[in-house]
Amino acid sequence: MILGLETSCDETAAALVTGDGRILSNVVSSQADLHARYGGVVPEVASRRHLELVTPVIREALGEAGAELGDVDTVGVTTGPGLIGALLVGLAAAKAIAWARRLPLVPVDHLHGHVASLYLEPAAERPVRDSGPGEGVRGNREVPPRLPLEPPFLCLLASGGHTLLLDVQEPGSQRVLGSTLDDAAGEAFDKGARLLGLGYPGGAELDRLARDGDAEAYSFPVARVPGLDFSFSGLKTALLYAVRDLPAEELEQRRADLAASYQRAIVRALVERTMQAAESIGAERTAVVGGVAANSELRSSLPEAALAPLALCTDNAAMIASAARFAEPIPYPGYLALDAYASTA
Repeated sequence: MILGLETSCDETAAALVTGDGRILSNVVSSQADLHARYGGVVPEVASRRHLELVTPVIREALGEAGAELGDVDTVGVTTGPGLIGALLVGLAAAKAIAWARRLPLVPVDHLHGHVASLYLEPAAERPVRDSGPGEGVRGNREVPPRLPLEPPFLCLLASGGHTLLLDVQEPGSQRVLGSTLDDAAGEAFDKGARLLGLGYPGGAELDRLARDGDAEAYSFPVARVPGLDFSFSGLKTALLYAVRDLPAEELEQRRADLAASYQRAIVRALVERTMQAAESIGAERTAVVGGVAANSELRSSLPEAALAPLALCTDNAAMIASAARFAEPIPYPGYLALDAYASTA
Protein backbone atom coordinates (compact mmCIF):
# COMPACT_ATOMS: atom_id res chain seq x y z
CA MET A 1 0.00 0.00 0.00
CA ILE A 2 1.30 3.44 -0.98
CA LEU A 3 0.72 6.60 1.03
CA GLY A 4 0.80 9.60 -1.30
CA LEU A 5 1.25 13.22 -0.19
CA GLU A 6 0.72 16.36 -2.27
CA THR A 7 1.36 19.97 -1.15
CA SER A 8 2.73 21.67 -4.25
CA CYS A 9 0.36 24.67 -4.22
CA ASP A 10 -2.77 25.33 -2.17
CA GLU A 11 -4.17 21.79 -1.78
CA THR A 12 -3.11 19.64 1.17
CA ALA A 13 -3.73 16.07 0.08
CA ALA A 14 -3.14 12.50 1.23
CA ALA A 15 -4.22 9.23 -0.33
CA LEU A 16 -3.87 5.48 0.06
CA VAL A 17 -3.50 3.52 -3.18
CA THR A 18 -2.83 -0.17 -3.70
CA GLY A 19 -0.03 -1.49 -5.86
CA ASP A 20 -2.49 -2.33 -8.63
CA GLY A 21 -3.94 1.19 -8.71
CA ARG A 22 -7.08 0.97 -6.59
CA ILE A 23 -7.89 4.12 -4.62
CA LEU A 24 -8.61 3.30 -0.99
CA SER A 25 -8.88 6.92 0.08
CA ASN A 26 -8.22 10.31 -1.48
CA VAL A 27 -8.56 13.33 0.80
CA VAL A 28 -7.96 16.91 -0.28
CA SER A 29 -8.09 20.06 1.83
CA SER A 30 -8.49 23.10 -0.37
CA GLN A 31 -7.31 26.58 0.60
CA ALA A 32 -9.38 28.28 -2.13
CA ASP A 33 -11.54 30.19 0.34
CA LEU A 34 -8.47 31.32 2.26
CA HIS A 35 -6.80 32.81 -0.83
CA ALA A 36 -9.96 34.19 -2.47
CA ARG A 37 -9.58 37.54 -0.70
CA TYR A 38 -6.20 38.01 -2.41
CA GLY A 39 -7.35 36.94 -5.86
CA GLY A 40 -4.68 34.22 -6.02
CA VAL A 41 -2.41 31.98 -3.98
CA VAL A 42 -0.11 33.69 -1.48
CA PRO A 43 2.88 31.31 -1.07
CA GLU A 44 3.64 32.09 2.59
CA VAL A 45 -0.01 31.77 3.59
CA ALA A 46 -0.27 28.48 1.69
CA SER A 47 2.82 27.06 3.43
CA ARG A 48 1.53 27.92 6.89
CA ARG A 49 -1.86 26.40 6.15
CA HIS A 50 -0.20 23.21 4.92
CA LEU A 51 1.57 22.95 8.27
CA GLU A 52 -1.79 23.09 10.05
CA LEU A 53 -3.55 20.61 7.77
CA VAL A 54 -1.03 17.96 6.76
CA THR A 55 -1.40 15.81 9.89
CA PRO A 56 -5.23 15.82 10.03
CA VAL A 57 -5.43 15.12 6.30
CA ILE A 58 -3.13 12.10 6.65
CA ARG A 59 -5.19 10.84 9.58
CA GLU A 60 -8.36 11.25 7.55
CA ALA A 61 -6.91 9.36 4.59
CA LEU A 62 -5.86 6.47 6.85
CA GLY A 63 -9.28 6.45 8.49
CA GLU A 64 -11.18 6.38 5.18
CA ALA A 65 -9.03 3.49 3.99
CA GLY A 66 -9.48 1.61 7.28
CA ALA A 67 -5.71 1.47 7.52
CA GLU A 68 -2.90 2.33 9.91
CA LEU A 69 0.62 3.55 9.24
CA GLY A 70 1.78 -0.01 9.82
CA ASP A 71 -0.09 -1.04 6.66
CA VAL A 72 1.89 1.40 4.48
CA ASP A 73 4.71 -0.13 2.43
CA THR A 74 5.91 2.97 0.56
CA VAL A 75 5.56 6.74 0.84
CA GLY A 76 5.29 8.83 -2.32
CA VAL A 77 5.49 12.63 -2.21
CA THR A 78 5.54 15.53 -4.63
CA THR A 79 8.99 17.12 -4.70
CA GLY A 80 8.30 19.62 -7.50
CA PRO A 81 7.58 21.66 -9.42
CA GLY A 82 5.52 24.01 -7.24
CA LEU A 83 5.74 26.56 -4.46
CA ILE A 84 8.95 25.69 -2.66
CA GLY A 85 7.67 26.43 0.86
CA ALA A 86 4.52 24.41 0.27
CA LEU A 87 6.47 21.50 -1.19
CA LEU A 88 8.80 21.36 1.79
CA VAL A 89 5.89 20.83 4.18
CA GLY A 90 4.75 17.70 2.37
CA LEU A 91 8.29 16.48 1.86
CA ALA A 92 9.13 16.88 5.56
CA ALA A 93 6.00 14.96 6.55
CA ALA A 94 6.79 12.18 4.07
CA LYS A 95 10.38 11.90 5.28
CA ALA A 96 9.25 11.74 8.91
CA ILE A 97 6.76 8.94 8.27
CA ALA A 98 9.11 6.96 6.05
CA TRP A 99 12.08 7.35 8.39
CA ALA A 100 10.11 6.46 11.52
CA ARG A 101 8.90 3.22 9.95
CA ARG A 102 12.06 2.53 7.90
CA LEU A 103 10.10 2.66 4.66
CA PRO A 104 11.30 3.54 1.16
CA LEU A 105 10.33 6.98 -0.15
CA VAL A 106 9.52 7.85 -3.77
CA PRO A 107 10.04 11.45 -4.96
CA VAL A 108 7.36 12.24 -7.56
CA ASP A 109 7.30 14.95 -10.20
CA HIS A 110 3.97 16.74 -9.97
CA LEU A 111 3.46 16.65 -13.75
CA HIS A 112 4.13 12.91 -13.87
CA GLY A 113 1.47 12.64 -11.18
CA HIS A 114 -1.16 14.24 -13.41
CA VAL A 115 -0.43 11.73 -16.19
CA ALA A 116 -0.48 8.88 -13.67
CA SER A 117 -4.07 9.80 -12.73
CA LEU A 118 -4.99 7.93 -15.91
CA TYR A 119 -3.55 4.68 -14.49
CA LEU A 120 -5.90 4.55 -11.51
CA GLU A 121 -9.16 2.73 -10.96
CA PRO A 122 -11.22 5.33 -9.06
CA ALA A 123 -13.40 3.98 -6.27
CA ALA A 124 -16.80 4.84 -7.74
CA GLU A 125 -18.73 3.49 -4.84
CA ARG A 126 -17.30 5.93 -2.31
CA PRO A 127 -19.49 9.03 -1.73
CA VAL A 128 -18.24 12.57 -1.37
CA ARG A 129 -17.54 13.31 2.27
CA ASP A 130 -16.51 16.57 3.89
CA SER A 131 -14.73 16.66 7.22
CA GLY A 132 -16.31 19.93 8.32
CA PRO A 133 -16.92 23.44 7.04
CA GLY A 134 -13.78 24.84 8.59
CA GLU A 135 -11.36 22.31 7.18
CA GLY A 136 -12.38 22.18 3.54
CA VAL A 137 -11.46 18.49 3.37
CA ARG A 138 -13.31 16.46 0.78
CA GLY A 139 -13.25 12.69 0.44
CA ASN A 140 -13.48 10.58 -2.72
CA ARG A 141 -15.93 11.91 -5.27
CA GLU A 142 -18.16 9.54 -7.18
CA VAL A 143 -16.71 8.86 -10.59
CA PRO A 144 -17.79 6.40 -13.24
CA PRO A 145 -15.84 3.13 -13.07
CA ARG A 146 -13.36 2.72 -15.92
CA LEU A 147 -10.33 0.70 -16.79
CA PRO A 148 -6.91 2.41 -16.45
CA LEU A 149 -5.53 3.81 -19.69
CA GLU A 150 -2.55 1.92 -21.05
CA PRO A 151 0.23 3.67 -23.02
CA PRO A 152 1.06 4.59 -25.69
CA PHE A 153 -1.07 7.73 -26.00
CA LEU A 154 -0.81 11.46 -26.56
CA CYS A 155 -1.54 13.47 -23.44
CA LEU A 156 -2.58 17.11 -23.12
CA LEU A 157 -1.61 18.32 -19.65
CA ALA A 158 -3.26 21.66 -18.96
CA SER A 159 -3.19 23.24 -15.53
CA GLY A 160 -2.70 26.57 -13.78
CA GLY A 161 1.06 26.41 -14.10
CA HIS A 162 1.72 24.20 -17.12
CA THR A 163 0.44 23.41 -20.60
CA LEU A 164 2.20 20.50 -22.26
CA LEU A 165 1.70 17.99 -25.05
CA LEU A 166 3.28 14.70 -24.06
CA ASP A 167 4.09 11.56 -26.01
CA VAL A 168 3.55 8.84 -23.39
CA GLN A 169 5.09 5.54 -24.43
CA GLU A 170 5.13 3.81 -21.06
CA PRO A 171 4.13 4.59 -17.45
CA GLY A 172 6.57 6.98 -15.82
CA SER A 173 8.14 8.09 -19.09
CA GLN A 174 6.99 10.81 -21.48
CA ARG A 175 8.46 13.03 -24.16
CA VAL A 176 7.51 16.72 -24.38
CA LEU A 177 6.22 17.64 -27.83
CA GLY A 178 5.05 21.16 -27.09
CA SER A 179 4.60 23.62 -24.25
CA THR A 180 3.46 27.16 -23.66
CA LEU A 181 5.71 30.05 -24.60
CA ASP A 182 4.14 32.34 -21.99
CA ASP A 183 1.01 31.80 -19.88
CA ALA A 184 -0.34 28.36 -19.10
CA ALA A 185 -3.94 27.64 -20.11
CA GLY A 186 -5.12 27.62 -16.51
CA GLU A 187 -3.31 30.89 -15.88
CA ALA A 188 -5.06 32.38 -18.92
CA PHE A 189 -8.41 31.30 -17.49
CA ASP A 190 -7.61 32.81 -14.10
CA LYS A 191 -6.34 36.09 -15.54
CA GLY A 192 -9.34 36.32 -17.84
CA ALA A 193 -11.65 35.77 -14.89
CA ARG A 194 -9.90 38.56 -13.01
CA LEU A 195 -10.35 40.95 -15.96
CA LEU A 196 -14.05 40.10 -15.95
CA GLY A 197 -14.34 40.76 -12.24
CA LEU A 198 -15.06 37.15 -11.30
CA GLY A 199 -14.10 35.34 -8.12
CA TYR A 200 -11.29 32.94 -7.30
CA PRO A 201 -10.61 30.25 -8.44
CA GLY A 202 -11.18 32.03 -11.69
CA GLY A 203 -11.25 29.13 -14.13
CA ALA A 204 -14.29 27.50 -12.56
CA GLU A 205 -16.11 30.84 -12.25
CA LEU A 206 -15.44 31.70 -15.90
CA ASP A 207 -16.65 28.26 -17.00
CA ARG A 208 -19.92 28.74 -15.12
CA LEU A 209 -20.50 32.25 -16.52
CA ALA A 210 -19.66 31.15 -20.07
CA ARG A 211 -22.61 28.74 -20.09
CA ASP A 212 -24.93 31.76 -20.17
CA GLY A 213 -23.07 33.55 -22.95
CA ASP A 214 -22.70 33.49 -26.74
CA ALA A 215 -19.31 32.07 -27.71
CA GLU A 216 -19.62 33.64 -31.17
CA ALA A 217 -20.20 37.16 -29.86
CA TYR A 218 -16.49 38.06 -29.94
CA SER A 219 -13.72 36.77 -32.16
CA PHE A 220 -10.65 36.44 -29.98
CA PRO A 221 -7.34 35.44 -31.61
CA VAL A 222 -5.76 32.01 -31.40
CA ALA A 223 -1.96 32.31 -31.60
CA ARG A 224 -0.21 30.51 -34.45
CA VAL A 225 3.29 29.75 -33.21
CA PRO A 226 5.76 27.35 -34.80
CA GLY A 227 5.73 23.65 -33.93
CA LEU A 228 3.37 22.31 -31.31
CA ASP A 229 3.75 25.09 -28.75
CA PHE A 230 1.05 27.31 -27.26
CA SER A 231 0.77 31.03 -26.58
CA PHE A 232 -2.01 32.70 -24.61
CA SER A 233 -0.59 36.15 -23.82
CA GLY A 234 -2.05 37.77 -26.94
CA LEU A 235 -5.47 36.34 -26.17
CA LYS A 236 -5.34 37.75 -22.66
CA THR A 237 -4.40 41.18 -24.05
CA ALA A 238 -7.29 41.03 -26.52
CA LEU A 239 -9.71 40.43 -23.65
CA LEU A 240 -8.15 43.31 -21.73
CA TYR A 241 -8.79 45.69 -24.63
CA ALA A 242 -12.35 44.39 -25.11
CA VAL A 243 -13.16 44.95 -21.44
CA ARG A 244 -11.48 48.36 -21.36
CA ASP A 245 -13.39 49.64 -24.40
CA LEU A 246 -16.85 48.79 -23.03
CA PRO A 247 -18.80 51.24 -20.82
CA ALA A 248 -19.50 49.83 -17.37
CA GLU A 249 -23.19 49.22 -18.04
CA GLU A 250 -22.58 47.46 -21.34
CA LEU A 251 -19.73 45.44 -19.82
CA GLU A 252 -22.13 44.05 -17.24
CA GLN A 253 -24.54 43.06 -20.00
CA ARG A 254 -21.83 41.45 -22.16
CA ARG A 255 -19.84 39.76 -19.41
CA ALA A 256 -21.20 36.27 -20.15
CA ASP A 257 -20.57 36.71 -23.90
CA LEU A 258 -17.01 37.81 -23.21
CA ALA A 259 -16.46 34.80 -20.95
CA ALA A 260 -17.90 32.37 -23.49
CA SER A 261 -15.91 33.81 -26.40
CA TYR A 262 -12.68 33.93 -24.38
CA GLN A 263 -13.15 30.35 -23.21
CA ARG A 264 -13.89 29.22 -26.76
CA ALA A 265 -10.57 30.69 -27.95
CA ILE A 266 -8.57 28.91 -25.22
CA VAL A 267 -10.30 25.60 -25.85
CA ARG A 268 -9.88 25.97 -29.59
CA ALA A 269 -6.14 26.48 -29.17
CA LEU A 270 -5.85 23.40 -26.94
CA VAL A 271 -7.95 21.17 -29.17
CA GLU A 272 -6.33 22.20 -32.45
CA ARG A 273 -2.82 21.68 -31.13
CA THR A 274 -3.78 18.34 -29.58
CA MET A 275 -5.22 17.06 -32.84
CA GLN A 276 -2.19 18.33 -34.74
CA ALA A 277 0.18 16.59 -32.33
CA ALA A 278 -1.78 13.34 -32.51
CA GLU A 279 -1.55 13.39 -36.29
CA SER A 280 2.16 14.24 -36.27
CA ILE A 281 3.13 11.24 -34.13
CA GLY A 282 0.40 8.90 -35.35
CA ALA A 283 -1.19 8.60 -31.92
CA GLU A 284 -4.30 6.45 -31.93
CA ARG A 285 -5.42 7.61 -28.48
CA THR A 286 -5.40 10.96 -26.71
CA ALA A 287 -5.90 11.89 -23.07
CA VAL A 288 -6.42 15.11 -21.12
CA VAL A 289 -5.28 15.69 -17.54
CA GLY A 290 -4.71 18.63 -15.17
CA GLY A 291 -7.01 21.22 -13.65
CA VAL A 292 -8.13 22.59 -17.02
CA ALA A 293 -9.33 19.08 -17.93
CA ALA A 294 -12.30 19.86 -15.66
CA ASN A 295 -13.46 22.63 -18.04
CA SER A 296 -16.84 21.67 -19.46
CA GLU A 297 -16.23 22.98 -22.98
CA LEU A 298 -12.85 21.28 -23.27
CA ARG A 299 -14.35 17.96 -22.16
CA SER A 300 -17.17 18.23 -24.70
CA SER A 301 -14.74 19.28 -27.46
CA LEU A 302 -12.67 16.11 -27.13
CA PRO A 303 -15.36 13.43 -26.77
CA GLU A 304 -13.09 10.60 -27.91
CA ALA A 305 -10.24 11.48 -25.54
CA ALA A 306 -9.62 9.72 -22.26
CA LEU A 307 -10.42 12.36 -19.66
CA ALA A 308 -9.17 12.31 -16.10
CA PRO A 309 -12.14 11.94 -13.72
CA LEU A 310 -13.17 15.31 -12.30
CA ALA A 311 -11.97 14.33 -8.82
CA LEU A 312 -8.50 13.65 -10.23
CA CYS A 313 -8.16 16.73 -12.47
CA THR A 314 -7.15 19.16 -9.75
CA ASP A 315 -4.22 18.50 -7.42
CA ASN A 316 -4.65 15.35 -5.35
CA ALA A 317 -2.50 12.72 -3.68
CA ALA A 318 -3.98 9.66 -5.41
CA MET A 319 -2.23 10.66 -8.62
CA ILE A 320 1.05 11.06 -6.70
CA ALA A 321 0.71 7.60 -5.18
CA SER A 322 -0.10 6.27 -8.66
CA ALA A 323 3.05 7.83 -10.12
CA ALA A 324 5.07 6.38 -7.24
CA ARG A 325 4.21 2.90 -8.52
CA PHE A 326 6.33 3.54 -11.63
CA ALA A 327 9.27 5.45 -10.11
CA GLU A 328 12.41 4.26 -8.37
CA PRO A 329 12.08 4.29 -4.57
CA ILE A 330 14.88 5.59 -2.38
CA PRO A 331 15.59 3.06 0.37
CA TYR A 332 15.76 4.06 4.03
CA PRO A 333 17.48 6.32 5.06
CA GLY A 334 18.91 7.67 1.81
CA TYR A 335 16.18 10.24 1.33
CA LEU A 336 16.89 12.38 4.38
CA ALA A 337 18.89 14.88 2.28
CA LEU A 338 16.25 14.94 -0.50
CA ASP A 339 15.20 18.46 -1.45
CA ALA A 340 12.25 20.01 -3.29
CA TYR A 341 12.47 22.09 -6.47
CA ALA A 342 10.31 24.97 -7.66
CA SER A 343 10.68 24.36 -11.40
CA THR A 344 12.29 22.00 -13.88
CA ALA A 345 13.94 24.81 -15.85
